[in-house]
Amino acid sequence: MQRVLRPKSIGISSLRMGSFYTVASVELGNTTTKAILVTTNLKTAEIYEIEKEVRMTRDVRPPHSNEAVFGETVFGVPLTQDSVAEMVSSILSSVLLKSKVDIEKDLHFVVRSTGVTAGFASPEEVGSIVKALADGCLRAGIPPRKMTAAMSPENLPPGLRDFTWLKKVYFDGAIASSLPPSNTEIVANEMEGELVTAGLKGAVKGTDIDFRNPVMTLDFGTTLAGRITDMGFPYAKTIGSFAGLAGAIPDAIFRGSGFAQSGTGCVLDAIPTKTIEPVEVNPRDIFEAHALITVERVPETATRYGTVPVDPNAANESGVILIGVDADLAEMETFGKIFSEGYTVDYLHAFIDGIQAGIVERILKVAESENLILEDTSLGLTGRAITTGSKPDLIKQFLKLRSGELWTDNHQLVFVEDGLAMGAAVAARCMNSMGTPKFPMGGRKGDRCIMAERMKLQKKK
Repeated sequence: MQRVLRPKSIGISSLRMGSFYTVASVELGNTTTKAILVTTNLKTAEIYEIEKEVRMTRDVRPPHSNEAVFGETVFGVPLTQDSVAEMVSSILSSVLLKSKVDIEKDLHFVVRSTGVTAGFASPEEVGSIVKALADGCLRAGIPPRKMTAAMSPENLPPGLRDFTWLKKVYFDGAIASSLPPSNTEIVANEMEGELVTAGLKGAVKGTDIDFRNPVMTLDFGTTLAGRITDMGFPYAKTIGSFAGLAGAIPDAIFRGSGFAQSGTGCVLDAIPTKTIEPVEVNPRDIFEAHALITVERVPETATRYGTVPVDPNAANESGVILIGVDADLAEMETFGKIFSEGYTVDYLHAFIDGIQAGIVERILKVAESENLILEDTSLGLTGRAITTGSKPDLIKQFLKLRSGELWTDNHQLVFVEDGLAMGAAVAARCMNSMGTPKFPMGGRKGDRCIMAERMKLQKKK
């Protein structure tokens, strides 16, 4: 089964008529910065999109002469605490204004996340970006209490207290019934993997898909993130994690071809013409590109993989297999130059679709060789570099060809737009114990809600 899911829309008037939990997701990525307002129907667990705004991260203002640069994106865009805070405040304020969402009356929680830490070198840099994100939300008028979990039902607005289970269970760190690795320093963008996994589980609500543990999730942003979970009950363990490059690879090829500007250009800069006839790609071009890309279990000696800080020893201690994707981006740009003459932008997009689908295929083969794909494992993908173009259809074709060998009817396949933003909505509910037992996100595929087991487990503790 394959499904491409997009968030349903809802207006502010409908929002104020029902029992909805509204969350703002603010994400500073290497390529794009997003502010997305999502809300969840607390009776059905369905997630809706209220408003969304996307900007290019490269448009963050340059550092002032008196400012300290604490880090930079994968593309080398310098970041300061004030410049990041200003951009976050601006985009969040804009999306709140357009949606007519009232911060005090309508907005319940704000979740901040970032993918730029994938290129950072020290905990101090990570601390600076976390502070900058928080400062940006405060400048947009977000009260601190809307960025922290409630300790009791009394800390929630009266209209939400009937939907919380805080009197019976407390938040113990599990998001959508998945526990993070015992050592969270395995990969720098661990939080992205957690949110994306939660978002993919939440995105299917309102459909006939049961996307619960065990799952394999992949986020193809500029860098790669995601997780593989086991069949644990009531909480699944993380048994696999991902690191390295994702959208950065096709971005480099586009820069080399001249279809995207040098330096910080990306695939988003080159819009396809949407020709009626499908473009046929020379398989040799895809083969030669893949010869420059490595997909493997991350070596134990690695400290970075695909620009992302990793700790294979921490992975081993936690019982987690770390799978990575890497390439020399300068080499990929040089390779892209062969498409600078005599090729159309449509050919290049079709070519990239083939490359990305092939990377998913290679990731699955590594996961299979490490015995990480279980009988009921579902696969979910999100991110700008995997949900666009013909990538979903190409990936589906690959899995169909391998039916009976690796991927059978027991497995689900879903593609979700803005999985991270949906994950923010799910995480905010989990932190405030707002589960929906009739439409559970936690537990195993086809199994019951885990609320009773959570209560037993927490009483023992």
